Amino acid sequence: MAGAGPTAVLSSGKKMPLLGLGTWQSKAEEVYNAVKVAIDAGYRHIDTAWVYKNEKEVGQAIKEKIAEGKIKREDVFVTTKLFTAFSRPEHVRECMMQSLADLGLDYVDLYLIHSPLCFKYGSNPFAHAGNPEEVYDEVDYVDTWKGMEPLVDEGLAKSIGVSNFNKQQLERLVQNCRIKPAVNQVELHPYLAQQDLVDFCKKNNILVTAYSGLGAPALPKMMSNKTDDPVLMEDPSIVAIGKKYGKSAAQVLIRYQLDRGVSIIPKSVTPSRIQANFDVMNFSLSKEDLATLAGLDRNLRYLNGERFSTHKYYPY
Repeated sequence: MAGAGPTAVLSSGKKMPLLGLGTWQSKAEEVYNAVKVAIDAGYRHIDTAWVYKNEKEVGQAIKEKIAEGKIKREDVFVTTKLFTAFSRPEHVRECMMQSLADLGLDYVDLYLIHSPLCFKYGSNPFAHAGNPEEVYDEVDYVDTWKGMEPLVDEGLAKSIGVSNFNKQQLERLVQNCRIKPAVNQVELHPYLAQQDLVDFCKKNNILVTAYSGLGAPALPKMMSNKTDDPVLMEDPSIVAIGKKYGKSAAQVLIRYQLDRGVSIIPKSVTPSRIQANFDVMNFSLSKEDLATLAGLDRNLRYLNGERFSTHKYYPY
């Protein structure tokens, strides 16, 4: 994967570029351009999801870059995710096929269960105005996983994994699966280091991907009711480390994860920021700086999904 930067070999044997472009909350018309800019800048990993409602534009941008001869399909690692209202094993393939149709692809490189939480088929828990418990479902994520495994057999997903799973949920899944989860994608940054979870994943050959690695600067109300959280990118320690290397706080935060062997998918639709976020391959953080960043941990979760905290499988 030329230009991809550092990669990791997943438990499935597939190679995944550690630095990817996140597209959550990226509007459809903006994400199309963002993906093209990212591929030109050297990104070879694009992360989307059924619920983001931008898979068509992501797919269109990839298709155009393939047509231009800039990349081949096998050069770009595409991740998408099973929406929580398709958690029943019999609905998993339906969600996958919708995503593939929208992306215009024959397969995805990685397919994730978006959350251990499950909601009634056909519902949208984020748009549901009433009590969220009205749309809860009781599906066990272990059963959802049994609906994921055949997608690998069919070649529709090269690797499968999870997102927003805690250590106990992962342990239980690992003990009850035929194909091991290759990835766990979670909120991760110096204020929420989750070292215990990262160590567990490493021990079990599960790659961790960090979302909101820059501290969720544009937080939607549905995911959190907090307004007074400290701004990660303004932390004096992070800013000072950046000055030392001639890098921005965002670049330090991205490098921090790469130096921990963690994948990270910073989201942006601004061309200059997309390019700057990839401009982290020419430096590494010293042991002292990594220790300073590790010392900032305050177990601060920007996206706590508190609205769903009464769900049986609420992970936090």
